[in-house]
Amino acid sequence: MSALTLAAAALIVDATLGKAEELGYQPMTVAVLDTGGHLKVLKRGDGTGILRPQIAVGKAWACLGMGLGGRVLQQRAAGNPPFFGALGQLAEGRFVPAVGGVLVRDDDGQVVGAVGCTGDRPDRDEECVIAGILAAGLHADTGAEQPSPTAAPA
Repeated sequence: MSALTLAAAALIVDATLGKAEELGYQPMTVAVLDTGGHLKVLKRGDGTGILRPQIAVGKAWACLGMGLGGRVLQQRAAGNPPFFGALGQLAEGRFVPAVGGVLVRDDDGQVVGAVGCTGDRPDRDEECVIAGILAAGLHADTGAEQPSPTAAPA
């Protein structure tokens, strides 16, 4: 398994923010965590709200904690609110099971980190994260039921 380098994490954040700007989306906050849940890079777009860093970290942390992308975590949370509420308490609030949280996988399919993004609609957040991860030459795992070209290899 390869490690997520600082250079790759920085590229993911910059490409994610660049994609949002290119598409005219709302300002975003992006956080990249390593597999231990430690912050590698966080950037806040100009004009973002004061809770955006915590939301971005929480989206990425939830993905790492459960080993699933934010899209599937959001679906599962809707079906089992008591369990996911308990997970939020166990994670001391760093658990946001939502679209915009994406696992980062290497070419072997191993998780090397996670990205959380917030600022626009969740689908737009996720779209920008996928672009950022691909720009770094890595694979995005959103937890979508159907594999996409950006998903990790099987």
